[in-house]
Amino acid sequence: MGTTPSQLGKDLLSEYQELTFLTKQEIMLAHKRYSELLSKEDRNLTSVPMEKVLSLPELKSNPFRKRICHVFSTSDMKDGSLTFEDFLDLLSAFSDSATLEIKSHYAFRIFDFDDDGTLDGGDLEKLVNCLTGETEDTRLTPEEMRQLISNILEESDIDKDGTVNLSEFQHVISRSPDFISSFKIVL
Repeated sequence: MGTTPSQLGKDLLSEYQELTFLTKQEIMLAHKRYSELLSKEDRNLTSVPMEKVLSLPELKSNPFRKRICHVFSTSDMKDGSLTFEDFLDLLSAFSDSATLEIKSHYAFRIFDFDDDGTLDGGDLEKLVNCLTGETEDTRLTPEEMRQLISNILEESDIDKDGTVNLSEFQHVISRSPDFISSFKIVL
């Protein structure tokens, strides 16, 4: 159900309101911002390329910006491009009104870099590198990284299979009171 970036109809607006955690005003603002990402010659496109989405100030400094685009993109090309509905899904999941369950589900998918349904040592290493930055000054030594991953698994891996699954992740998140307020993007 693609929408042209021209104007949102009342019915579509109501439908988007029912399907997301966004208010009518937030949806209209999202539509305006999304339309601005499409240049004049792109007006016929049904999706915005990831590079343009990444130019949004709200995403520009997020260390997981590319993963966010890939997780919310429904493109068959797996290129991180977003339709307007993908964009709404993203904003909805990151909105103040989204539930802890929704936020933690998407956080898990964003952190699951290899998309295999678990957070293993490789995913955790990439997650830590995203948070600490990739520079020599900020990067952990291999020993520090091993220790940190070991600590994370010790704390989170309830079934001791060497990975963190979604329910284990949600269990950890449920004990992190600031997660829900920090997992947000507001236009």
